Amino acid sequence: MATLNIKSLPDPLYRKLKALARRERRSVAQQVIVLMSRALEERPELSILGLRGLGKEAWQHVDATAHVELERRSWD
Repeated sequence: MATLNIKSLPDPLYRKLKALARRERRSVAQQVIVLMSRALEERPELSILGLRGLGKEAWQHVDATAHVELERRSWD
């Protein structure tokens, strides 16, 4: 297993890390591993295509063309 040494870690950051580790009942080293694992875990790539159809229920009985025209008239 690899070893990681961190130099010049700011004291306030270390105090926060130590407090979090204490709350989670972990050592500081264990807490660092948990935080790094979460930060580096693979996430599915997001795509705008995933939004397709979102909100269609809200517009189901609305004439989109009429709605746009009404909105445009309100700008004047």
